[in-house]
Amino acid sequence: MNRFKTKIIALCNQKGGVGKTTSSVNIASFLAITETPTLLIDMDPQANASTGLGIEINSTLLSSYDVLINNKEITKCIQKTEIEYLDILPASSKLAGAEIELVSMFTREALLKEAIKKINGQYKYIIIDSPPSLGLLTVNIFTAAHSIIIPIQCEYYALEGLSQLLNTIRLIQNNLNPKLDIEGVLITMYDSRLNLSNQIVKEVNEYFGNKVYKTYIHRNVKLGEAPSFGKPILLYNASSTGSHNYMSLVSEILNHNG
Repeated sequence: MNRFKTKIIALCNQKGGVGKTTSSVNIASFLAITETPTLLIDMDPQANASTGLGIEINSTLLSSYDVLINNKEITKCIQKTEIEYLDILPASSKLAGAEIELVSMFTREALLKEAIKKINGQYKYIIIDSPPSLGLLTVNIFTAAHSIIIPIQCEYYALEGLSQLLNTIRLIQNNLNPKLDIEGVLITMYDSRLNLSNQIVKEVNEYFGNKVYKTYIHRNVKLGEAPSFGKPILLYNASSTGSHNYMSLVSEILNHNG
């Protein structure tokens, strides 16, 4: 029996270094500490979301690659984390070659969606960390997801490439997943003292309006340090600015989803 109506949220921006993985790990972690059963799916070949939760990546690890390419049962590949209510489907560097392997596969765009159906109702939220590209892995993610969070960092050229991302979302809506929605736009690496930060916030708000989260993720040294210890920010430094920011963001996400 399905215990929950599962909400699948992907974090995506094909531009690297925007805080996408940091946000995936910490959103999933803060959802879990509200006693909300949560699954984090790592679909990035760099596997930073996996190592950021203390998962050791090795050749024997069953991963999202095995689910997509080797047709492995998703339940056999999911692992527990040290946070109660948070599980992870880890990634593997083999995902880097998955783009090529997927090309010849039948219903290649919907493999992740079909795999997730087997665990539908077991988690309240499934958070997906995407690779920094718009290839077949991302198409699989967009086909499986209900909505997308777009992280945008307060740096030069922050909005560069966004039109390409939005165009991909439109194509998926028209052809593969008509219900796909933008969950929200997340400002990351914000520093209120910098004119550039404030200028980008203004541009993002003009472009996306009420889709922009009220919570901004501030520049924070502790957020950058936490992954090297294999911990989300709440286990590494719960009193840091970064921790407070993600707690506030998750409150917004939960309020929005009722």
